[in-house]
Amino acid sequence: MTMTICPPEADRDLSMYARAAKMIKGAKRCVAFTGAGISVESGIPPFRGENGLWNKYDPKSFDIQYFRQNPRQSWEIIREIFYEVFGQVQPNFAHYTLAQMEIKKLIKAVITQNVDNLHTLAGSKTVHEFHGSLKRLVCLGCRHKYKVSKIDLDTLPPACPDCGNILKPDVIFFGEAIPEPARTHSFGEASRADCFILIGTTGTVAPANTIPGAAKSNGACIIEINPFPSEYTRSVTDVFLQDKASVAMEKLVEEINR
Repeated sequence: MTMTICPPEADRDLSMYARAAKMIKGAKRCVAFTGAGISVESGIPPFRGENGLWNKYDPKSFDIQYFRQNPRQSWEIIREIFYEVFGQVQPNFAHYTLAQMEIKKLIKAVITQNVDNLHTLAGSKTVHEFHGSLKRLVCLGCRHKYKVSKIDLDTLPPACPDCGNILKPDVIFFGEAIPEPARTHSFGEASRADCFILIGTTGTVAPANTIPGAAKSNGACIIEINPFPSEYTRSVTDVFLQDKASVAMEKLVEEINR
């Protein structure tokens, strides 16, 4: 594939936001790729970094082998983090804006590394949850899946209503493979998109961090929204919008609507 110069030389005098808006409006297939940073403003702390959850909780609780051997201990931490800390959060302006952009056919899909379900709550229809979703539980025995709202989490570990085996959140634990069809759909978007909007992702979590690079290799223009430079900024990013997600999305929408 012939590589596209993004943005073209004629756009060099435009502001970064004007360049990004022009790229989005001119794209045939634009896709959003989101990470933990888009949900921070909803009250969800990141896992890594200065205030990350791994500084407070031992990550081994989210290792699949440890979970199988110590399901009650793991579930106590899981319930506290995912269903008490995360339980009451709501989408923020950035989530709602992406949903509106899908309605207006400015983007075709959202690929998210997040497990918080906030894109769906905001109204996005085509969401590829690369790491799964906390809103579902899966049985380690029969593999049946259930809405978490239908399962009593007062007794730990929760048991499968069908076979009695242990339930776990339908998210990827350390030691597990990326679920299908989310993996295939996500890399499929990277092969077809001509514009990728990266929002709130540092580029440090594999294999999700290879998706933007795959899109770039296939000719996509890369717009990055982050408050600080990431692993992508100097490697694949064409336009860097250095702001928090909600601030950047508000400015971007203003430019798109001009």
